[in-house]
Amino acid sequence: MPDDLDQTAAPFLDALRDHHAMNRYSFSPPGHRQGRGVDTETLSVLGSDPFRNDVLASGGLDDRTSSNGYLATAEALMADAVGADKVFFSTCGSSLSVKAAMLSVGGVDGGIVIGRDAHKSVTAGLVFSGLQPYWVEPRIDADQGISHPPSPEDYAAVWDAHPDAAAALVVSPTPYGTCADIEGIAAVCHERGKPLIVDEAWGAHLPFSEHLPSWAMSAGADVCVTSVHKMGLGFEQGSVLHLRGDLVDHDHLWACADMLMTTSPNVLVYAAMDGWRRHMVQDGAERIARAIELADRTRERIDAIDGISVLHDELLHAEASHELDPMRMLLDVQALGINGYHALDWIREHHQIDLGLSDHRHLGVDISIADDEFTTDRLVQALEALAAAAPGLDQDPPVQLPGRAGIVLESVVTPREAFFAPAESVPAEEAAGRIAAEQATPYPPGIPAYVPGERITTEVIEYLRSGLEAGMVLPDPTDGSLGTIRVMRDVR
Repeated sequence: MPDDLDQTAAPFLDALRDHHAMNRYSFSPPGHRQGRGVDTETLSVLGSDPFRNDVLASGGLDDRTSSNGYLATAEALMADAVGADKVFFSTCGSSLSVKAAMLSVGGVDGGIVIGRDAHKSVTAGLVFSGLQPYWVEPRIDADQGISHPPSPEDYAAVWDAHPDAAAALVVSPTPYGTCADIEGIAAVCHERGKPLIVDEAWGAHLPFSEHLPSWAMSAGADVCVTSVHKMGLGFEQGSVLHLRGDLVDHDHLWACADMLMTTSPNVLVYAAMDGWRRHMVQDGAERIARAIELADRTRERIDAIDGISVLHDELLHAEASHELDPMRMLLDVQALGINGYHALDWIREHHQIDLGLSDHRHLGVDISIADDEFTTDRLVQALEALAAAAPGLDQDPPVQLPGRAGIVLESVVTPREAFFAPAESVPAEEAAGRIAAEQATPYPPGIPAYVPGERITTEVIEYLRSGLEAGMVLPDPTDGSLGTIRVMRDVR
């Protein structure tokens, strides 16, 4: 890492400014020529600036050999800011970054220890890599019907059963805002000389405030993936791969990421990540402190609404939950007599408010450093109106949540083998006992109910079909209505 890093610099933003000042013009992609050829109706919606700033990263913003090193400098500045040895930027989202991390630690016929509450991108990583998952069961809150991160002891038990696994992976924070004991899990891995990958997509802000949960790099993780667009201020698809230590080959990880990522990265995404890093170094701690105070006040106001409760103590230190992100909150709306899907649809229709998470009884609210009293007033007013309207709304059918025996499925073959095996679609009623050749992921939060290679149970089918009737969305099965399920032809 260079010794003369200047955290007040933003090389991508500065390069874009200079690019415009020099009045450059290109006879290469993108074909819109900085917006010159875009129709007026499109410009009336998108504006001219996105096109004006959409230029090639090399052979445009930089020269054809990238001799100015804008990307390398921006990545070095990010690494310096967050205490990583090395970082890689991605404009293809953390889904790609997670896959690259998994490919870098093993493949073909190895294994990996993974929390079963992992995001669907992990399933794709298993298919691409050929790794055999050794699942670590999450801690289930049977009352709320949500999962909490596994504990270090849970990881140790699976490591003891599968000592030849290449690495471990944990999701923290979870979609519900609860955080794993990363330091403890890292210690379990390092005792065995194996690396820990943390899918910290919801934690890009964590390095910049002591009032937030532990940052994975500081807690001992070897690889950490963050999504700058979630709790940061970057564009969608902005992701950062952070590395530390020598348990993962940095060059090999870069090669894995390079194979997966686009050869046409979006400079807008790079520049926004670059500017966000500078902003956080300069003002992040203060901005986050104000956001936490705003979240605390908003939490109290929402908790005072009849029929809506904000879960806090129920999540903090529940089961293996080690910490809780104070900028995020989970609302229980069950007492209103409707489910979270219905509640979200109602406030979207009547108050033009969108939220990131809804399920059988919850709504998720994320407070950003961009929020203020005006935006949170809108949220509280919408929830107050929802509570007032709820008695007149149709009651929702119940979601048949499976017990542990129904949701912890048997892994029969690797996800890769099942995904590429000869398959057939059978009526859902006949799929119980068969091996899944696809995944089914209620979204959000994006945790698969079953993945390729697992034996499907009657309980999980009933859960998903009752969820669909209640408003759940399943974007990835071949038949999104789950009338049929794609399974391996081979009956085992």
